[in-house]
Amino acid sequence: MTATYESKEQMDATMVATLTQMMESQAYRELAAAQMFGYGLQFVPEIKWLKFMTWHITEEMEHYEVVLRMYKRFTGESVEPKVQARLAKKPIDFASSWFELAMAQFLYDRGGFWQLREYDECAFLPYREIITKILKEEAGHQGLGERIVVELCRTGRFDDIKQAHFNKWFKQGMLSFGRPDTDGNRYAISVGLKKRDSGAVMQDFVDDIKPAVLASGLHFPRPDEISLEVPKALNLSLEGIDSSKAQGYERASEDSAD
Repeated sequence: MTATYESKEQMDATMVATLTQMMESQAYRELAAAQMFGYGLQFVPEIKWLKFMTWHITEEMEHYEVVLRMYKRFTGESVEPKVQARLAKKPIDFASSWFELAMAQFLYDRGGFWQLREYDECAFLPYREIITKILKEEAGHQGLGERIVVELCRTGRFDDIKQAHFNKWFKQGMLSFGRPDTDGNRYAISVGLKKRDSGAVMQDFVDDIKPAVLASGLHFPRPDEISLEVPKALNLSLEGIDSSKAQGYERASEDSAD
């Protein structure tokens, strides 16, 4: 059975460094998401989606604050300067339309959800507790971005731009998992900080969104087209996928029949 930990005093230097980096990366993702969705509010067309997006931004900020407090307790320092420096060096892309914002909400947010699931049995118990809370809250809106994307794509009004936007935000979602098959992955798994290699999580994420990809008339780009490092065996095929399983498929089909 893998050992569990309550404080960094129980850990060696490598484990402390690895966990510190994990927290810094999560803090960056939470704040980056809040900023990206906040910028995108100007493009939201209806009150029902404005309410959803503003709620989502608030939720991301609450998650950011939770990670800040955990990091402070763990390291004795604030993570905010590190997050701000990383955002300055590597700012998150902003959406430039309602359609692109929906694509970002679908893929960037879904990628983050799958990434966090790898930490829900984390050997550092305070981190496990926080991840469990975040996952429970995130699960409540995982289908909404997919629904919007599928409905919009199936109108035919975005055929000239949808694949480019998909490629862009698919890459961002996949980058959430980190590079596959690395020493860092193997170490984190060996000490119980995460469950599986990044490559395995990439496949689960891809499989999860396949019905929406097919229903939207999209295809997965070749990894080299978008400068993405993935396992050689990653299965991007849409053969045998049921597009009717996608969120929004039924509504889009009803609208097209009217």
